[in-house]
Amino acid sequence: MGMLLNPCPMAPADCSRRGFLAGACGAAIGSSLWADVLAAMEASGERRIAPAGPASKYTPSIRAAFVRRKGEYGMRWPGQIYDGKAALAKYRKQMDLAAAEMGVKLTVRAEPIHSIAEAGQWIAESKAAKPDGLLVVLLDRQQHAWPTANQAVDSKIPTVVFAPLGAAFTTNTAGISKKPGAFICSTNDFGQAVYGMKMIRAAAKLREMRYIVLRGKQRRESRVKHLGTRLRYLPAKTFLDEYQRTPVSDEIQRIAEDYTKHATRTSGPTKQDVLNGVKSYVVARTILEREQGDGITMDCLGALGRSKISLPCIAWSRMLDHGIPAACEADLNASTTHALVQYLFDRPGFQQDPVAETSKGCLIGSHCTCATRLDGFAKPAAPYYLSHHHGSRDAVPRPMWRVGQRATVAQFVLSKKDDVRPSMIISAGTVVDNPAVPPSGGCVVAVTLKLDGVTDYLAYPGFHQIFFYGDYKRQLQGYCKLFNIRARTV
Repeated sequence: MGMLLNPCPMAPADCSRRGFLAGACGAAIGSSLWADVLAAMEASGERRIAPAGPASKYTPSIRAAFVRRKGEYGMRWPGQIYDGKAALAKYRKQMDLAAAEMGVKLTVRAEPIHSIAEAGQWIAESKAAKPDGLLVVLLDRQQHAWPTANQAVDSKIPTVVFAPLGAAFTTNTAGISKKPGAFICSTNDFGQAVYGMKMIRAAAKLREMRYIVLRGKQRRESRVKHLGTRLRYLPAKTFLDEYQRTPVSDEIQRIAEDYTKHATRTSGPTKQDVLNGVKSYVVARTILEREQGDGITMDCLGALGRSKISLPCIAWSRMLDHGIPAACEADLNASTTHALVQYLFDRPGFQQDPVAETSKGCLIGSHCTCATRLDGFAKPAAPYYLSHHHGSRDAVPRPMWRVGQRATVAQFVLSKKDDVRPSMIISAGTVVDNPAVPPSGGCVVAVTLKLDGVTDYLAYPGFHQIFFYGDYKRQLQGYCKLFNIRARTV
């Protein structure tokens, strides 16, 4: 089990042992992690919630092969001093363990690839099998080793290449590292290759998942270009109708009491406001399950802004806490980013409206719904109080972000054009403040980040970017490289 103690070698302080787990139920989180979430839900008298869409039933697949020459290593790297058989056994054990914990189907070539002809045969077989990704483990630097890695990348199947010390010079890695569709791990730490496996899994889940989109007046199906994410549009009236026929059950009352009990204080909302908000959560859960969705989003203000029905601030917060991607305002950029953050990093994100703070040189993120389990789905909730929405209605859990905590900003920027690939805005920084609203105006959840290297906050790109705990800038850059997404690192 030692390999998974540090599953994110690029940001060890921000990763837990469970960082790479994936549940048999196909959720964004691991099987044991999901069990912890379910136990917490049962303790509060809450019926379980889980993704019910295609991603929950899809098993990502990875084909893997080791590469080395036959016979003794001799004088050429990695040299006779290197025990290739022991290395193969060690890495095979680690990849098998990681695949089992992620819920990934891993097919490993029985024997190492010993020639360029064998490499061509394996790659042809891989193309026919149509896996979600390839893992190439180099136990050699000579002869066909790097040509095999290059052929794998050129296959257009997302490829992770692991080259421990002795298997690579920079002259080997310089060219292949510039190719799209490649994630090159030049390190003795196999945890980086495991992260590569997790990226393949995340992209497959993102492609297969179905978002329920409550917007407009018609039911229709669509997909997000390039990412493949399924979209099932439902009339916004669907939510209103379901709300009207949903009674205030014992479960709703228990969840509402739990919110009030654990809040540090309540400022504004009444007991009925909290009940109404939890009722919206149960309504959203019903629609998600009935429509077989893995995530949900809604034109919140357009659908409910003029009604007395509770806006889904508590609903979305609770879904995010339980590993269900839930996005505000039917924003597909935010929706897909929410899902990616959950699949890759096993924690929820905060969708927000960006505001420049010119006195301190910071970026403030402001919105009225935010998850409370900021450290991870099975971690304790952050301290929160109950507030009104900025429209002075409904109930909102307002978590306090930990000052000094490293955080990441990410946002997919999607295009409807076939010839324009998505891009991703990426930054990292530190939480410095939780501005109080009121007396300030704007949305009631406000978080201030001091971003690394950013000087012009007035023109910070994007809108509804996702904030989340941990410094994962390099990991997201790796994801963009592997899946041919333009990284807009700010």
